[in-house]
Amino acid sequence: MNAIDTNIWVYCHDTRDPAKQQKAQRLLETIESLVLLWQVGCEFMAAARKLEHIGFTKGQAWESLADMQSMASVILLPTPDIWPLCQAIQKKHGIHYWDALILAACMHDGVKTLYSEDIPENDDFNGLRIVNPFRNG
Repeated sequence: MNAIDTNIWVYCHDTRDPAKQQKAQRLLETIESLVLLWQVGCEFMAAARKLEHIGFTKGQAWESLADMQSMASVILLPTPDIWPLCQAIQKKHGIHYWDALILAACMHDGVKTLYSEDIPENDDFNGLRIVNPFRNG
């Protein structure tokens, strides 16, 4: 299973950086076995407000969230048992709480690859591979 961090979903709609927008859209066209993290859906709706000034409306954000849901084979909901894992990740790697929570959810539910621009690719997250789709060209 694969997951996509919030920033990549946002870049799909952010016309201010055409190169990142194209790479994000290309990733969505080619990714297989996609899961949607509940937290990512929530973060996307909050972040989409920052795109309103470039014409991305609240209605479009809701439509995009529906598209995200339809693309995902599974929607991962939060459970309290990921908090201890989140705490351990935060302590070991010094990662912000919200990123650690995404990592914990992925690790807990068997996600193999997380595409993210924000999380270090070189850290060891118990077999969870981090890929920055904007690196190297």
